[in-house]
Amino acid sequence: MDESTVEPTVEFTGDQDDEEAAEVRVVGEMTEQVRRPLVRAMTDLLLSRPRLKRLRLDLCEVGFLDSQGMAALVQVERMAQPRGVTVEIALKDRAVARPLQLSGLWHRFTILDHREGTPQQTHEPLPPGREHS
Repeated sequence: MDESTVEPTVEFTGDQDDEEAAEVRVVGEMTEQVRRPLVRAMTDLLLSRPRLKRLRLDLCEVGFLDSQGMAALVQVERMAQPRGVTVEIALKDRAVARPLQLSGLWHRFTILDHREGTPQQTHEPLPPGREHS
């Protein structure tokens, strides 16, 4: 099987008993193929954890992010917003950070930046209605 046709995996990680926080890890490429499993995971979380307040999307094992992957992230954020769930994105790869920065999504999410060679940082999202300069 060609490596480029391997579907990404989306799985729950973290403490299954924590009602207010959850973590979903994506492994592989963030492309159109990740949208359906990621939305399904988010739907399952929202239905099973009515007190959910924080979702961490662990993209540390993602090495490629395209526009369809970014659209999936926006869809998850829009699903979380009405319930007041904060979405954090943890990343380690420039191939994930750069598209988020160029698209402006870097300022929409809380970013937990673990890239090698840079100090570990948390970038907070801009308040609604504010644009970055």
